[in-house]
Amino acid sequence: MQDPDLEPPVNPLPPVVILTFLAIAGVEAGLSLGEAGLIGGPGAIGWRLGLVRDYGFSGQIFDWMVANGQWPLNEVMRVFTYPFVHLGFTHSLFAMVLLLALGKLVAEAMGQLTFVLIFVLAGAGGAVLYGLLLNDPMWLVGAYPSVYGLIGGYSFIMWRRLAGTGTQQYRAFTLIAFLMGIQLIWGVFFEVGLQWMAELIGFFLGFGLCFLLAPGEWARIREGLRRR
Repeated sequence: MQDPDLEPPVNPLPPVVILTFLAIAGVEAGLSLGEAGLIGGPGAIGWRLGLVRDYGFSGQIFDWMVANGQWPLNEVMRVFTYPFVHLGFTHSLFAMVLLLALGKLVAEAMGQLTFVLIFVLAGAGGAVLYGLLLNDPMWLVGAYPSVYGLIGGYSFIMWRRLAGTGTQQYRAFTLIAFLMGIQLIWGVFFEVGLQWMAELIGFFLGFGLCFLLAPGEWARIREGLRRR
C-alpha cells in the first residue's frame, strides 16, 4: 500500500497531455516574449503574424486546393499545425486550461492514444469541414476545435456513466451547452466571426470518435447488432 504521506498533492497528468500542453505553451511563450521585446529584437513583433500566415488554416487556400485538385504538403499540413498558433496570450490561456482539465479526464478514462486521436482528428476535421461549409476569409488558428473535441470525449464519458445510473443522459451535454451559450451572448455584443462553427464541428467529431475509440465500444456495437 502506498504511503499517504508520499502521495502528490495534485494528481499527475498523463504524459501525452503534458507534451501537448508544452507544445502550445512553448509557441505562445516565444511569441509573447518577442512581443514584449525580451527576445528576437524588433523583428519579433511580426512573429505571430508570420506563424498565422505559415501555419494557420485558410479556407481560401483550402478552396483553391479543392478546386484545382492539388494538395501541396505544406498547405495540407495546416489542418494539423493551426491548433498550436494563437492570436494572443489570453486566446491561448483558455485553450490550455481546458486542455489540461479535459485532456486529463479523457486520457485517463479512454487512454492516451485515444486522447491524441481525438485532439488531432477533431482539430483537422473541424478545419476541413469549416473550409468546405463556409466561405469565411478569416484565418482559423488556435486549439479550440481540438479542445472542443475533448469536450465531446468528456460528454461521451458522462453520457455513458449517466446511462449506467439511469439518470437522464442529456445532462452530459451541460458543458457544451454552457459554452455555446457564452458564445451566443458574446456574439450579441461583439463581432466573433464564424470560427465557433469549427469548434462545434470539433465537438461532434470528438463525441462521434468515441464510439470507435472508447474501450469496449466495439464490443457494445457488435452485441447490439447481434440482438437485431
